[in-house]
Parts: sequence; C-alpha cells; structure tokens
Amino acid sequence: MGNVWRVPISIDPPADAEPPQRNPKAPAPGERTTSHYEGCRGCGDVPGSLRVRSWVGDDGISVVSRFDVLDEHQGAPGLLHGGMLMTAFDDALGTAYTQVTRSAVTARLETDFRRPVPVGTTLWLRSRVDAKVGRKIYVSGSAHLGGLDGEVAGTARALFLKVGVEHFLRHGRPEDLEALGASREVIEAARAAP
Repeated sequence: MGNVWRVPISIDPPADAEPPQRNPKAPAPGERTTSHYEGCRGCGDVPGSLRVRSWVGDDGISVVSRFDVLDEHQGAPGLLHGGMLMTAFDDALGTAYTQVTRSAVTARLETDFRRPVPVGTTLWLRSRVDAKVGRKIYVSGSAHLGGLDGEVAGTARALFLKVGVEHFLRHGRPEDLEALGASREVIEAARAAP
C-alpha cells in the first residue's frame, strides 16, 4: 500500500500548536513574493498557469493574492472550474507558509465553494498561517470577488508538511532538477538513500 494514509489527516491545529513565527528571510510586509518555481502552474508565468500573484500581508505571516479568471479557466459555461479555484487556493496558502518556513508540501487541502465565479472577474485571496507543530503548518484562507472586501466565493484550510530538498531530489523529474542545477550524482544519491 506504500504511502497510503489509513487515518484521515486532520487540518485542525491541536491544542499544543505554536503560533507562527515569521521567517526572517521572508519578504517584508507589502513586498511581492516570487513564484514557488518558474514552472509552477499556480504562480509561474508559463502557458496554462493561473498566474496567481501574491504580496506579503502587513503582519508578515499572511499573504494577499490576485487571480484573474480567464476563458481558459472555465468549467461550466462562463464560470470558473472548481479545480482551478482549488489550485489557486493551494498556491496562495502555499505562499503563506513560505513566510514561516522555506519548503513544504500539501498534505491536505479542504475547499468550500460558496458561490459561482464568473469568467472575467478577479479573485482576491487572503491566506494566513494559523499554527505550527513540528513539521506541520496549518493555513487557512478565503477568496473574494472583485476585492478583499468583495463577496466570499470560497474558503479553504490546509495542512502542509515541511520537507527538505531531498524530497524533491527523490521524487522530481531528473531533467527538471538538472535544469535547476542539481547534478545527476546528487539526484541518484538522494534516490538511493533509505
């Protein structure tokens, strides 16, 4: 069964969770964040990407993101595809965790759809790190139509797990890792490690 979880992963922070502490290397409040990876389908500037753009919130541990809903994002006629909203949330919530730690991966993402999102509108997403316990980072957010004070189109909560570079060396495509500067020897060594 491999890595199959037998018990659902909770996205509720436990009682002993720590409040998030801002990573001193994170961008300053108000600054625009960089993409997770230039090929990211959430925030990268590549064909088929959502091109989500994010800025650090005033508190230094939250993020405000913008997603312009285009024709290529529709599911039903003239409406945003629900999976695209989930992708936007995954990207925005994932950008929020970078204010606390360097790299993590999504372990669980729960999205509630509140209202349809018409093509041609702009969604503003507000994401914040709620708590941290060991490797676990709990993040939540909301998506608003037209502005941060606009109607709520959806909400999301997620659990991210902090990982090191070896995670990507073991599981990423070798040609993509080599393009980023990893040698074939480093990739093979990471994949051979127990």
